[in-house]
Amino acid sequence: MSQPLSLATLGALPAAVDRPNYARDALSPGILHIGVGNFHRAHQAIYLDDLFNAGKDLDWALLGAGVRSGDEAMRRALAPQDWLTTVVELEPGANRARVSGSMVDFVPVGEDARAIVAALDGPALRIVSLTVTEGGYCIDPATGVFNPEHPEIRYDATHPDAPKGVFGVLVAALKRRRERGQVPFTVMSCDNIPHNGHVTLDAVAGLADLVDPALAAYIRESVAFPNSMVDRITPATTDRERAILSDTFGIRDNWPVFCEPFRQWVLEDNFTAGRPALEEVGVTFTSEVGAFELMKLRILNGGHAAIAYPAALLGIHFVHDAMADPHVRGFLDKLETGEIIPQVPPVPGVDLTAYYELIARRFANPDVGDTIPRLAQDGSNRQPKFILPSTRDRLKAGADVTGLALESALWCRYCAATDDAGAPIALNDPNAARLTPAALAAKDDPAAFLSLRDIFGDVADAPSFRASFETALRSLWREGTRATLQRYLDGEPL
Repeated sequence: MSQPLSLATLGALPAAVDRPNYARDALSPGILHIGVGNFHRAHQAIYLDDLFNAGKDLDWALLGAGVRSGDEAMRRALAPQDWLTTVVELEPGANRARVSGSMVDFVPVGEDARAIVAALDGPALRIVSLTVTEGGYCIDPATGVFNPEHPEIRYDATHPDAPKGVFGVLVAALKRRRERGQVPFTVMSCDNIPHNGHVTLDAVAGLADLVDPALAAYIRESVAFPNSMVDRITPATTDRERAILSDTFGIRDNWPVFCEPFRQWVLEDNFTAGRPALEEVGVTFTSEVGAFELMKLRILNGGHAAIAYPAALLGIHFVHDAMADPHVRGFLDKLETGEIIPQVPPVPGVDLTAYYELIARRFANPDVGDTIPRLAQDGSNRQPKFILPSTRDRLKAGADVTGLALESALWCRYCAATDDAGAPIALNDPNAARLTPAALAAKDDPAAFLSLRDIFGDVADAPSFRASFETALRSLWREGTRATLQRYLDGEPL
């Protein structure tokens, strides 16, 4: 019989389940984290759990927070289990479960975010970390530049004392700290965005410019925004995972996390008020975060995009099944080795070919159960970050972009919202309402999709890219995904 997860039941869990060896009441929060999702609980929270298990830095526990309805759902799920999370690492034939206790509380989620601002008053909270998704940074997708006209920014600029958005919270809290003469907290992004620290600084200071230019200058001069690279494949939680946890490990967890065994965190050592000794639990501190970050975004995240859309069009649901499909896997291999990896600059101590081979093995892990719909979501934010930069670099070098243009055409075909068999595709994208009409118009006029300038930017102006995109898209509509991929793999004109 399975046990409900809580502090009171930790001792009754099966012996095979790892659990905290520290007293929870010995912890005190030093980090407020905004966006308590699966990735955060499988990544940052686990590194901290490892540190606390080693008896180190117990004053750096996590205080959860959020500004979206999904954050409130997470808070309701975790409250009855005392903020504990079960994390299952999916090694084929050797799955392991552990309970993480590094989060000690969760700020109430309200109509506005004043509760978070109040929580950040005290000097004990020295870091604010973020996982608010790639699309949460209020930037222009085509340029990567902060957009002061974003509706969330405009609202918080006119309601600075009762903000609703993440950056309004940070500006209001930093303002209060400045007025009280307190050391500012560090703002640490853990999202998959190129130069995420710089992007976060642009958003926070950019909003502050609209509220109080002197405060904006203070933020630019006094607040640390370290860049980071984070990595761990962490699929969404469904009733399937809850049932596996209950049946296999005897635990009832309202929102468990299932993830791959691999994890990586590369971080710039730039903090205004100290930090936990994360290097003792495997975090790499380096001044060359950008090299690791670009490698990961291009090869891993770009690879996810490369398999997502052909697999979706072929009706494949699981990532490991896509990796077993010769056409999808063949497309990924040829695109990575022929067009993506050649544009990735050297990374200290890393063999890029070996790195890709590791990624391919991770994608193929059948126990993870990662899904194609998860990889395919939010393409309008992910394409400009994970695919189009490789395309732009190759165009500048005068190199061939046949495979990258085919990837963009596959995304366009996917946005038409039906697969090759005519089954409907549910587009999970904030811009779905304009993507689908543009993709349908592109069936007869491929330029209609490239006219989404906020996504494609200057890439759409390159004659070689336009020609390759149009040829690939016409082939996808005429011949179908599998036949088009086969022609590409054979080196034949599309």
